[in-house]
Amino acid sequence: MKYDVVIVGAGLAGLTAACELIDSGKKVLLVDQEPANSIGGQAFWSFGGLFLVDSPEQRRLGIKDSKELAWQDWMGTAGFDRLEDEDEWGYQWAKAYVEFAAGEKYEWLQSLGVKFFPVVGWAERGGSLAGGHGNSVPRFHIVWGTGPGIVEPFAKKVEQASLEGKIDYKPRHKVDELLSSNGVVVGIKGKVLEESSIERGQESSRIEVGEFEYYGDAVIVASGGIGANLELVRENWPGRLGEPPQSMVTGVPAHVDGRMLKISENAGARIVNRDRMWHYTEGLKNWNPIWHNHGIRILPGPSSLWFDALGNRFGAPNFPGFDTLSTLEAISKTGYDYSWFILTEKMIEKEFALSGSEQNPDITNKSIQQILKRVLPGPPAPVKAFMDNGEDFIIADSLKDLVEGMNKLAGNELLDFIKIKDQILARDRELDNKFTKDMQVMAIQSARQYLGDKLIRVAKPHKLLDSKNGRLIAVRLNILSRKTLGGLQTNLNGQVLGESGEPIPGLYAAGEVSGFGGGGVHGYRSLEGTFVGGCLFTGRKVGEYLSK
Repeated sequence: MKYDVVIVGAGLAGLTAACELIDSGKKVLLVDQEPANSIGGQAFWSFGGLFLVDSPEQRRLGIKDSKELAWQDWMGTAGFDRLEDEDEWGYQWAKAYVEFAAGEKYEWLQSLGVKFFPVVGWAERGGSLAGGHGNSVPRFHIVWGTGPGIVEPFAKKVEQASLEGKIDYKPRHKVDELLSSNGVVVGIKGKVLEESSIERGQESSRIEVGEFEYYGDAVIVASGGIGANLELVRENWPGRLGEPPQSMVTGVPAHVDGRMLKISENAGARIVNRDRMWHYTEGLKNWNPIWHNHGIRILPGPSSLWFDALGNRFGAPNFPGFDTLSTLEAISKTGYDYSWFILTEKMIEKEFALSGSEQNPDITNKSIQQILKRVLPGPPAPVKAFMDNGEDFIIADSLKDLVEGMNKLAGNELLDFIKIKDQILARDRELDNKFTKDMQVMAIQSARQYLGDKLIRVAKPHKLLDSKNGRLIAVRLNILSRKTLGGLQTNLNGQVLGESGEPIPGLYAAGEVSGFGGGGVHGYRSLEGTFVGGCLFTGRKVGEYLSK
């Protein structure tokens, strides 16, 4: 059977492309190696944060944003340094994406029924100069319904179109080869996997029960990145970040395996920026895992004191929530795969959120009643569950007991109580005045000038060693694998380029497998809210182009 378009991958990028093609009346095949209940892919598990510029939510909170400021931040963050080669198309996708985020993105999402939590988050705050890395203003818009909320309109449309015969959706179809004829990609070939009744996110069977070949005028690869393939992550780990971690937790399900990158390369596709990746430094081992080695990221406010495995406090810009890549490099170069937060009960109740749809049931379930409980004393219920059950948490009445517990958890004696105490006392003394030389304290004071942070995100500055601020808490932080920033190089139509720089006829890509556009729209670093948004944008652009 021949189709107008064959799409490999039923994640958000593939679904978005499919929806555009459905509207144009094209004959479409959508295949995915996972069961039908995994439709939406990684996006389902996300916090649902989207990068928007000069939105109504920002304006209501007194945030003055603009396309010019957003582009300044993007360029300072991306650090494009291969513009004549690997960054050529990523740069162009970045310009187009910022235009989209400052323009039609908001109204387009509204037209699909997508709504946003009223408080805009401030991710990747930077911590350097105005022209350097980071968001100058809060831009992290949380979808009302988190990841499932952003997946829902696209998944529903595809599922309904499948029932009506407007699209063929075939789960449990694992692609092993892109079929080519005279240099043109003309279809896909692979194995049908046995039916699987596993829950979403769990590892499904790879037992093969059949074969398939399908043909199309165009093939879109929308298969995601390499985040669950830790062997591939280590293989591509850049030397500038030190040695790859021997121990990591995994932030994505097992099906995020990177298979289609190699399969596409075998068909002549060019992969660029292999050494660029986005992994988090605040990973927790999930006490209630969904997939193997399941890690959850802390979305921290700015107040926790951050120490390396040897008990040295990190300096600027390596504060919680400021510069992920810089902190990853600093941790990697210590020779250890973990670091520590030390904080108080007053800090954790206001400043700890956990990434992921399942860790935010109030927003995911769109429950105003549950959200109102966030203002009650104590940490949110999912955070409290980690405090009670998670192996990475130590809670103590005294700093001496806390440090002893940290050493016991790490299985070594690397942390010296006096050394830790002296650093905390030095920081606490800086709170005796309204002014300070401590850059982290300055950052906290600055953050509280933003109403959203002051109300629900950043604790009032206080001394850690003052007992009235509650017990002390230490959190062991693991490296958490997540995103692939490089990938298949594509032009602005989503056409995959070969080694010559020319498009490969019939082959397209969208989402993470294309570095969220052009083989690396983010450059070296992300401003956050740009992964789910990058899947939406690339899927829409490719779908529009092939709808003509």
